[in-house]
Amino acid sequence: MTDVVPQASVTTANTSQVEPKRLRSPFERFGLTGRPLRTVNWLGVVAGVYVLITAVELIGSGFKAATGDTAESLFAFASNPFVALMVGVLFTAATQSSSTTTSVTVGLVAGGLPIQIAIPMLMGANIGTTLTNTLVSLGMVRDRESFRRAFSAATVHDFFNLLAVAIFLPLELAFGLLERVSGWLAGASSGADGGIVATLFAAIGTVVDTVTEPLANLLEAGTSFLPDPWHGVLMIVLGIGLILGVINWLGRLLKVLMVGKAAQMLHSSVGRGPISGVASGAAVTMMVQSSSTTTSLMIPLAGSGTFSLKQVYPFTVGANIGTTVTALIAAFAFTGAEGEVALQAAFVHVMFNVFAALVIFGMPLLRQVPLRGAVWLGDVAAANKLWAAAWVLGVFVGVPMALIGLTVLL
Repeated sequence: MTDVVPQASVTTANTSQVEPKRLRSPFERFGLTGRPLRTVNWLGVVAGVYVLITAVELIGSGFKAATGDTAESLFAFASNPFVALMVGVLFTAATQSSSTTTSVTVGLVAGGLPIQIAIPMLMGANIGTTLTNTLVSLGMVRDRESFRRAFSAATVHDFFNLLAVAIFLPLELAFGLLERVSGWLAGASSGADGGIVATLFAAIGTVVDTVTEPLANLLEAGTSFLPDPWHGVLMIVLGIGLILGVINWLGRLLKVLMVGKAAQMLHSSVGRGPISGVASGAAVTMMVQSSSTTTSLMIPLAGSGTFSLKQVYPFTVGANIGTTVTALIAAFAFTGAEGEVALQAAFVHVMFNVFAALVIFGMPLLRQVPLRGAVWLGDVAAANKLWAAAWVLGVFVGVPMALIGLTVLL
């Protein structure tokens, strides 16, 4: 879930070959090895998911306590969709985790944040999450040709997500496309007439809510010494802190458990064609629960020439789809009317990435735009490293902060 950069490679003392640094479980310090260690690692993952869902529920309750019936007016500054988009970009770039942004947003929507504000924020999370693999590519800056390939492979993800927003944000503003589709899916998955799917989702939600409610109530009671709205604000801060910590925890454990298998899948499927690349990108990201981890795994391989830009491209598209699972898990923190709007926010993230893959990657003319943009940017960045710095600072920091600042001043 956490967007964590893969471990760096190290050179052994007895050979000049570069070997990957062994990933270590935090439980190894207790002397565990083999099957007991693996069992405890999986129990740690279960505990992490439990805390994640509890933290999302805490954010929803905190937001409701902090705002009462004024949630929409509190976020009036983000009623401008471009500002909401930039909030999503900045928050994701700062936390280096789109999973954190989407989980927090799901909690806020359950607590009263209007879905119209949440949609651009979720789109912004897609842009912000591409910063990690772009930064990874800067590690190859000393070798001009390797850097050119690596930076192009990293920024093809940037260009794809920017193009997706450029297409779907205007469609959303004009027709409410994502709001309508996600609302229908949420209703079909949680309504009384939703059939077996709604029954299954309701059962899962009820079980999860019952299991997580004791810890959520304990944390809520522990912060009740403050009056509203500060009680709610503290709950939100505590919830975000828990999400940041637990996503990092899950990332460490899942990397130990799954990265080896993920790397095998990556090597066996990426070069077999675009459909295989998209599917493997989605599958690997679901396995390690981090789009930045999976896309960052590709950057050294692209820089070395092992995979071409055209092979990396569909993999990153699939990673966008795979990372949406986190928001769906977070939505099960709620039931009833809250559960339906939380599920709608999660489906927004899912459908945005699915539609983007179908429209951009499915249309030959649009499919070439991110490729050409990445090749051009890779060439100019390799010729002058200042272009790389300008791209990173401008796209992920300068433009978002400037737009938010202008909106506040005006």
